[in-house]
Amino acid sequence: MLHYAIVFLVVALVAAVFGFTGIAAGAVEIAKILFFIFIVLFIASLIFGLVRRK
Repeated sequence: MLHYAIVFLVVALVAAVFGFTGIAAGAVEIAKILFFIFIVLFIASLIFGLVRRK
């Protein structure tokens, strides 16, 4: 999932360089959403991993 967030961020940066502001804004929003979902799932897996070891 982090891979997809990075891909959308790169697409947003390339689109911004070429002046496609609508596409860049959409790609940035998708990248933000995927990044936050990744962070939540990562923290949840850390917590479950710590609880399971005990």
